[in-house]
Amino acid sequence: MNFNTFNFHPNVVAGITAAGYETPTPIQVEAIPAVMQGHDVMGLAQTGTGKTAVFVLPILHRLLQSGRGAVRALIVAPTRELAEQINEDIIRLGQKTGLRSLTIYGGVNITPQIAKLKRGVEIVVACPGRLLDHLRQGTIDLSHLEVLVLDEADNMFDMGFLPDIRRIISHTPKQRQTLLFSATMPNEIRGLVQEVLNKPVTVQVGTTAPAVTVSHATYPVPNHLKTRMLLELLKQTDTQSVLVFTRTKHRAKRVAEQLEKKGFRATSLQGNLSQNRRQAALNGFRDGTFPILVATDIAARGIDVSMISHVINYDVPDTPDAYIHRIGRTGRAARNGDAFTLVTDDDLDMVRAIERILGGRLERRIVEGFDYEVPVPKNNQEFARPPMQPRVQRKKTSARPTTGQPGKSDAQPKSFRSQSSDRKRTAVGQTPPSMGSRQRKGDVVRGLARTDSRRG
Repeated sequence: MNFNTFNFHPNVVAGITAAGYETPTPIQVEAIPAVMQGHDVMGLAQTGTGKTAVFVLPILHRLLQSGRGAVRALIVAPTRELAEQINEDIIRLGQKTGLRSLTIYGGVNITPQIAKLKRGVEIVVACPGRLLDHLRQGTIDLSHLEVLVLDEADNMFDMGFLPDIRRIISHTPKQRQTLLFSATMPNEIRGLVQEVLNKPVTVQVGTTAPAVTVSHATYPVPNHLKTRMLLELLKQTDTQSVLVFTRTKHRAKRVAEQLEKKGFRATSLQGNLSQNRRQAALNGFRDGTFPILVATDIAARGIDVSMISHVINYDVPDTPDAYIHRIGRTGRAARNGDAFTLVTDDDLDMVRAIERILGGRLERRIVEGFDYEVPVPKNNQEFARPPMQPRVQRKKTSARPTTGQPGKSDAQPKSFRSQSSDRKRTAVGQTPPSMGSRQRKGDVVRGLARTDSRRG
């Protein structure tokens, strides 16, 4: 099957050919006909499946059929990086159409966005916050909208954007085509689907398993030796482009700094960066200036680099679905990829959950010559404990009101939990007081080995 099957406008076909697209992916085969027929679509697909073309190509085809100047297609994405990536695809695939597109997001001057909207664009790719700013100021008109796309809806929910999405939808015509894409389907997204989609066609492709071209391995290691282990893996492994995931933005910055000190060309991508610095980090990763990028899950949204050879989980993800998202960055387009995960005692339950969704046990590897017995240093215990999990905000009757909107930026604790000053220095091989009720004496490597033997 090829793209001629879809009967796109000749100018769209010319863009497809110029972009080098030849064979549609499974989700494109399943979903594009439904979109072309005007149905609302709920697409369940993970990163790297080709879902962007599912909505971009039919939008280009549709908008070529009638007038120009008004905003007729709106694509809402959770992050600036993803918005830029989608717009790049629109420009590449629509290069022969003459259609105009614009990205709208915060962190940059709003004036150029207003000027481009006044000149007229047909397609807008936007993040919720800045789009609402334009709607409040009356600088964008959605009354002529024909197609609404909600991309990575589950991540918009995770970031606390669902109320904003509902406000945005209230500014759009009721007679429209709505396309929603999500890698997972939490109850809140199911509710949104029932609210905004009209008799949707559901397409599900590759949502429960990573590409078969990805090899998985775990490396047992104490928390305070994670950076040493990461350095050792980078030294011993033939890598091309490496994406390292951490749980918090502060941790991402610190890990990247430590890699740079050891001579690796590394950079970080996290929520505290200005838009210019974020774009510089992304561009540097894409063009090879920085072969190593350290990022949080949220900041990594929108990264589309086809030649990522390795994904390394410095911190184990919070959910099995997040693991699938992360490793979906490697092993693309039938290329082989590797996913390494650094595992501590505290991560065993999540590792088992990941194994259940993968349908098999992850290989455990011990690095020959690595000193697992190095004690926790007294003067730097920042990485001796795992980062704090986000806490549920509880209502307080006597406390001062809090500010900000939880969930709309990378989760970051005020500080990492460190061992108290009266705690004895704990070497690997001794049981820290906080772990006494959970594990018998023995280092993390032996603990994992015992767990494996009981399970086997």
